[in-house]
Amino acid sequence: MSQGLGGKTRTRRKARPAARAAVQLDLPSDVRLYVSPKGFWRLCAANRELRLERTARGAIEAMPPAGSGTGAQNNRLGAQLGTWAWNDGTGTAFDSSAGFTLSNGAVRSPDASWIVNERWKTLTPEQQRVFAPICPDFVVELRSPSDTLSKLQEKMQEYLEQRARLGWLLDPLTGNVAIYRPSRPVERLERPATLSGEDVLPGFVLDLKSILFD
Repeated sequence: MSQGLGGKTRTRRKARPAARAAVQLDLPSDVRLYVSPKGFWRLCAANRELRLERTARGAIEAMPPAGSGTGAQNNRLGAQLGTWAWNDGTGTAFDSSAGFTLSNGAVRSPDASWIVNERWKTLTPEQQRVFAPICPDFVVELRSPSDTLSKLQEKMQEYLEQRARLGWLLDPLTGNVAIYRPSRPVERLERPATLSGEDVLPGFVLDLKSILFD
């Protein structure tokens, strides 16, 4: 405190600490950061504008934002799957923002996915609110210009190993599709007009116009 004019006592205010400036972290391609499952959830919560995944070994992988064209393609994909799932009622569809914790410890966010209700409802509300500990029954990865094809192929194989029953890898850059099924060779198609959900998603047919080609 200090004595002011007229004998009045004034209380000095403590200076507030300066706000910390935002820091951008640039990771060289040969550098990997590792984090625990709990730490990964906190990292994602603190960086909601980023799309992050965690490998089975705990390494952090950051996916760049999708280009406008890829975003439009993914929206058309999700709209078709979501409409079918709503009308079918046997499962729940998810968009690319949903993360799932696989049994090997990896946290993945497919571009589109679906889980049958019998499996989804076995999870507690708390588990459903975070990166749910479950592998979707059906997964789709849509390749963007910044994606490495070999990396997406590895992810598709990982989904199968973690109990996915059907997976599609859509490549608009070539117009090709790869279909992944458990215990079967990968089926590759050139510029198909549609894809069937087979016995995993009965009655679902994906129109690939404006997704694979105009």
